[in-house]
Amino acid sequence: MTAKSRLWAALGLVLLAGLIWGAVQLGKAMSNGDETGGGAEAYSLLGQALSVEAYRATFGPERMAQVDADLLAADRRARTDPSVDNIVWHGRRLAYRGEYRNAIEVYTEGLKRHPENVKLLRHRGHRYISRRQLYAAVQDLSAAAQLIDGQYDEVEPDGIPNERDDPRSTVHGNVWYHLGLALYLQGDFIRALPAWKVAMKLSGNDDTFCATSYWTYLTLRRLGQDEEAAGLLERIHADMDVIENGTYRDLLLMFKGELTPESLADDREDGIQNATAGYGVGVYHLLSGETSRARSIFQRIIGGPSWPAFGHIAAEAELLHMSLGG
Repeated sequence: MTAKSRLWAALGLVLLAGLIWGAVQLGKAMSNGDETGGGAEAYSLLGQALSVEAYRATFGPERMAQVDADLLAADRRARTDPSVDNIVWHGRRLAYRGEYRNAIEVYTEGLKRHPENVKLLRHRGHRYISRRQLYAAVQDLSAAAQLIDGQYDEVEPDGIPNERDDPRSTVHGNVWYHLGLALYLQGDFIRALPAWKVAMKLSGNDDTFCATSYWTYLTLRRLGQDEEAAGLLERIHADMDVIENGTYRDLLLMFKGELTPESLADDREDGIQNATAGYGVGVYHLLSGETSRARSIFQRIIGGPSWPAFGHIAAEAELLHMSLGG
């Protein structure tokens, strides 16, 4: 291992310790907030209240009307027939509206009726991530990962179909992907890496491959495994058959040296993609030793309204680490 690799491995361990301490403290605060019924939908990893109204303001009237209509229909179906799929869709429709606490409650009640159900654990774990309850997310997703061993995998339908109406992910792939993400956000890169590698094996198309490759690449770099990270980029090219995850592909091309950070400016109409691109560019500068520049980018991300975005949550995690002296 080179001196540079040893440095990044050491920094990764510092980040792990810092994030664990910070997340435990913030977890206590979030629990207390829920008990007292404080109005925030969630709290950031930095302790800031996150408003569902601010997030919904990014939707526009037509999308909001469709989200409300879809939720009403899903609620009726789940009440009439509380099957696993109907419960899952009820929770998903609540989450698309930004009601993550209510979605988690729906999944929790569903698990009482359908104990140890992989789909319910997968979706509840996802929404624990949205609410920054990372330890609860890891528990659910780890349990789901154990339960799917030997089970048949299936394509997971999209709540918001892509332009081809072609769902790109599977239930098993999403379990491992979100488990890897929850561990990454905790700074537990060592445990995140094998989760990403399983998710990679389950990537059946360029969309899921690009998304998983992106987080795997970042994890390898944080562990100081630069040679393996560089090898991962060899399969990335501009002509990949990507429908949904073009931002992840472009970020990988940036790390490969085929795109510049400036070409990925966060001026997209979609706030989620802005956060995704911004975080990737911020980490690019962080890995290049430009800490102040990276911090400025992360701070800009967390000032935006699209706080459910994984890039937004990851920017919070980086700033938390920095605030702890990392």
